Amino acid sequence: MQTLNTIPVGVCAEVKSFNLSQKITLRLQALGMIPGTRVKVLQKKGKGTLILDVRGARFALGRHITDHIEVAI
Repeated sequence: MQTLNTIPVGVCAEVKSFNLSQKITLRLQALGMIPGTRVKVLQKKGKGTLILDVRGARFALGRHITDHIEVAI
């Protein structure tokens, strides 16, 4: 399985699981990023930050988070 930070710009992926603390996982889920959600990588910024489209909203997540979100294309 791939992690979110390995997905190229412009590609959609489905969130499969989180390998993060419960606090961060619950926050992401409250923002609508739950297993099964399709996300699209809009941009990759310096130091690994990703700009994502999640259900029509844009989120910026750092590499320390995206390294631990497993996805499937």
